[in-house]
Amino acid sequence: MWIDFTDGAVSFWRERFARPGVVIATGGPQIATEARASGAATVHWDMHLHRRVGTPSEPLDPASMVRRADSLYEYAVSVTGCQQPLLALNELWGASLPTPLTPTAEQYRANVLQFARRLAERGARPAILVSSVPFTGGDAASWWRAVTQVSDLVLEKYPNANVIWREGVVDGSRRLRTSYRRSVAGLLAVGVPASRIGLMIGFQTGPGAGGREGLQPRSRWFAVAKWQAFAAKQVAKEFRLPHVWSWGWAQRNERSNDPDKTYAACVWLWARDPELCDAPGILGSELDTDRAAGQIDLPAGTRCVYGRAPLTASGIAATAKVTGDTELALTALVVRAVEREHVSIPAREVLAAERRIVAARFGGSAGAYRAALAEAETRPAVARGVLGDELRRRAILERLRAGSPTSADVARFRETHPTVLTRRVVVSPAPSWLPEGRGLAFDVSAPAVVFSLPGRRTTEVRTAEGVFSVKALDDALELAVVPDGVARPAIVRELRSEQRAAAYVEWTIRRQKAAESRLVCDRDRLPELGFVALSSFLPFLSLDEAQASRWAASLRR
Repeated sequence: MWIDFTDGAVSFWRERFARPGVVIATGGPQIATEARASGAATVHWDMHLHRRVGTPSEPLDPASMVRRADSLYEYAVSVTGCQQPLLALNELWGASLPTPLTPTAEQYRANVLQFARRLAERGARPAILVSSVPFTGGDAASWWRAVTQVSDLVLEKYPNANVIWREGVVDGSRRLRTSYRRSVAGLLAVGVPASRIGLMIGFQTGPGAGGREGLQPRSRWFAVAKWQAFAAKQVAKEFRLPHVWSWGWAQRNERSNDPDKTYAACVWLWARDPELCDAPGILGSELDTDRAAGQIDLPAGTRCVYGRAPLTASGIAATAKVTGDTELALTALVVRAVEREHVSIPAREVLAAERRIVAARFGGSAGAYRAALAEAETRPAVARGVLGDELRRRAILERLRAGSPTSADVARFRETHPTVLTRRVVVSPAPSWLPEGRGLAFDVSAPAVVFSLPGRRTTEVRTAEGVFSVKALDDALELAVVPDGVARPAIVRELRSEQRAAAYVEWTIRRQKAAESRLVCDRDRLPELGFVALSSFLPFLSLDEAQASRWAASLRR
């Protein structure tokens, strides 16, 4: 149920709210009667709860709570014409106070509970407005649970429209939904049922209280009003909340007398239901009538959509069999979708890489390859996706520049990697792990077989990259005993490779961050930004020959 606050200070209430399909919250019997005559429904709004129960520093006499509640109930019945009225109590003070409370604050809370309980006993449905984040730790949680046995809670959410507008339709809408969810989740976490929670959306215009906060031109405020309605509707649907309220329409003084409120109200109504107000006809070009941008409207079985690419629950589940973690799998698939926009790998190249891996690592046996996939609970289609990632990453790495390592960098590498195995070889054609075709190969990047080949003889070496002729010029040696002049070029090569790897991680995270505005996920559960190499879980698919060699060695152990 959508409920809109109205009193005599809302000059446009007849024009906007007095119609079928609208529920008005008001404390004025004349307004309520006239609104119902125009087809609207009414609930009661009590503006000053503190006059009924006191404040945290000065609670009223608890012996008067029943009498005060009875008086308000009877007045609410007279205003609404209903024996079981929904009754808004504006508003709870000290919701954020941590426990232990002072004795006066304890009495105030007890008064609120007794007052609401008596209203419920009489047949009313109280709804207590909450203007600050509820403190629910310690003993406070039991009070919130107790009060929601007899009353609803309406969480007031008044973001600054300037902030929302600057973030744009996607991120601004996401911020609104996330804020609403977070508020609701805080109460759900301590056992408050969703059926007792509502949201209050603010449209006030005075500075410093949230709402419009001077946002200009007015068309921007109208856009934010639309996003607020869509966000509230989405979150209410997700949690099955019973009501969403609007507040801030009053024009009581110069601070709040904004002539654009009537148009914002029209947009608010139109966003809920286009039949409630013809905002496009009234505002023309001042209103963006797109009702889909920035919203969550995913097909069944889809977790996220990036651009037009769906990330289905089944696809994520298949990848999660590789990673062992659903969220990690989602991150990997989003990275793939983002990087595909920068590098396209034809299917024929993926299939060619698969054939080379079967030949190099499974002795040419497709059956052995399929057995390895089955043992890893991986389908061939998933494996080809991983190979596409590997090829794409290699293409991106080739584009990234690496600096020139210093002498200190080279010395540090020698000191920290003294046992790295090295060997002087000649390779044709030149592979990625020895792009010069001649020099010192390191076992941290070259295939392990290079270090066990017979010397002074040309041998054919088959890898995922291709088939190479390799001739070893001397025996394999640890880096610690290799002369500086021989080792330095190879160390520089490895350091540049490390620099490109680090630059790639920075590159992909920047691209992921920039792409978030095009990513729509169920309940805005976006994946973590990061780098996920699925080949680290399936090393036999890695284009890193050293990693694949370690996998092969593990099989022999």
